[in-house]
Amino acid sequence: MARSSVSLRLLLAIAILAILPGLGGWWAWKGQGPLRQEATVVVKRGTSINQVADQLERDGVIRSASLFKLWARARKLQLIRGEYTFTPRASLSEVAGKLRRAEIHYTLVSIPEGVHAWSVQKRLKDFVPEETFWILWKSPRLARTAGFEQAESLEGLMAPATYKLNHALEPEEVMLMLVEAFRDQVRPKLEGGVLPPYKTLILASLVEKETKLAEEQPKVAGVYKKRLDLGMRLQCDPTSLYARWLSGDLRFSGPRAEDIRHSHRFNTYSVAGLPPTPIAIPSATAIEAAKAPLVGKDLYFVATGKGGHTFAPSLRDHNQNVGAYRKEMARLKRAIHG
Repeated sequence: MARSSVSLRLLLAIAILAILPGLGGWWAWKGQGPLRQEATVVVKRGTSINQVADQLERDGVIRSASLFKLWARARKLQLIRGEYTFTPRASLSEVAGKLRRAEIHYTLVSIPEGVHAWSVQKRLKDFVPEETFWILWKSPRLARTAGFEQAESLEGLMAPATYKLNHALEPEEVMLMLVEAFRDQVRPKLEGGVLPPYKTLILASLVEKETKLAEEQPKVAGVYKKRLDLGMRLQCDPTSLYARWLSGDLRFSGPRAEDIRHSHRFNTYSVAGLPPTPIAIPSATAIEAAKAPLVGKDLYFVATGKGGHTFAPSLRDHNQNVGAYRKEMARLKRAIHG
């Protein structure tokens, strides 16, 4: 009886010893990982499995780079470059599965209508270093890709949209994504207007910066088109601001007297015709307005102070409207400050 009991215990011990390696393997694969807080690993182009495994272990995402390498080779893992985010205590199985399924983490970056170069740069700063951004901003190759090889910058040559970006993308790839979207979505819509496509884009950017009201945009475009036809200077306030910024003064405020007087090739108070490039990303409605301006008698317009503009055919009428605008501004100031 005693001998039988000893034999049973011996068999049980042997059985436990036999399954321990399997249990250990299961725990190493399915058990909680060492990661204490969310971590992100970027897999760049050309990164090898060994490099990824070593980085995962170094960053505390997994315990064993060797075990990951064995699995990756057994499954013939094809690494897809991208940005991968791992949750705390993710198991080796979960980490491996995310890489196998290419569950890339994206950041949504919005490039809205009406923004200019400096705003685009700020929105892309986590993906395109500032110095690199300004170099690529002047890239003839990217301008050519957008469909306007004569453009001296990428101003206006990006489609307003929300883009899915990740840190495995090279800076030039990010910029290329934006200009390709412009080429596919915006460039065809510039055809068929009263002006050539690039001039249509420039005029649309002026209209966009003057008014967001879609119902006013054809009239604003009409005033500018009439002035162009008559050889009058456009005297567009937003161009004087753009000239200020290009000169290195990055005060993002309303135009001042010195801005109006500033002699600069982008300032339509000091030079005739359209500026050399757009001054912002125009909306679809601004582009339609620039393609078909509503040309009438009006040569002037001024803000009402209530969200819209008042148009006038003569300087005398315009001056009266300016006076009404100033009175409205004074009234609002009194209402605010008592």
